Amino acid sequence: MRVSKQDRHLIALDLDGTVLHHDSTMDAEVADSIRALADAGHEIVIATGRSVDATLPVVEELRIRPTWVVACNGAVTLKRDTLADRAYRKEYVETFDPSEVLRRIRSRLVTARFGVETPEGEFLFTENIPASTLPGRKREVPFDELLKVQATRMVVVSPDHVLEDFLALVDTMGLTRVSYAIGFTAWLDIAPEGVSKESALEVVRARLDIPRSHVFAAGDGHNDIQMLRWAGRHGESVAMGQAADDVKVHATRVTGTVEDGGWRPRSAIASPRCSADPRGRLG
Repeated sequence: MRVSKQDRHLIALDLDGTVLHHDSTMDAEVADSIRALADAGHEIVIATGRSVDATLPVVEELRIRPTWVVACNGAVTLKRDTLADRAYRKEYVETFDPSEVLRRIRSRLVTARFGVETPEGEFLFTENIPASTLPGRKREVPFDELLKVQATRMVVVSPDHVLEDFLALVDTMGLTRVSYAIGFTAWLDIAPEGVSKESALEVVRARLDIPRSHVFAAGDGHNDIQMLRWAGRHGESVAMGQAADDVKVHATRVTGTVEDGGWRPRSAIASPRCSADPRGRLG
């Protein structure tokens, strides 16, 4: 049974660590739950740090047809268009000049690997950065070439640093002109200033004319913090059980880990608010 237009929710879902396991597989029951919500008339919006061409195959695997998809941590927003490649076109693309930040970080992280994703979806890198979340089109270039392009995001990976040391070093850099998120490894993902999953999702929410009280978001990473705060101001936000404590604190509640399919009995849910479904399962 489909919900009325007035009762539909915007359901924003991170991918890696939320919908997907860290090996990029997904539980069939989680996928079924997401499809059931879409079939009921709710607006599913995938909101991920992945590049576009690493995101759309997951949307296709889920067998859903969301109107909107947010990629590159909010720098690229796609809208469904059956005439476009893979049925989505780029509706909004945010870019920035990465040269100043690149120079600043390189002066402190001389052994780091650097990469820049272009608005055209190509990834330029100084040394190989193995990750399934990056664009398929990749090209190794000298560092100076990265200074000449506009970017939708910049990636810095420092294999020589443990995460705690990397966090401490980043805090000393004063990256005030960009937004950044750090994953579970020594990985820095830099977006245009003021651009995040939150900023993109708010534009989508307004375009869909969905009340702020009808917003739900789930995520597990530092790049989800702003999204979780945004959803939780008037609606619901859920942090996955394996998320770091400094991520969990920004959600209205905490559910089970991705390994458990986001499931946790109602009695164990870390918030007085009700769960996404009667069993406490994510999605």
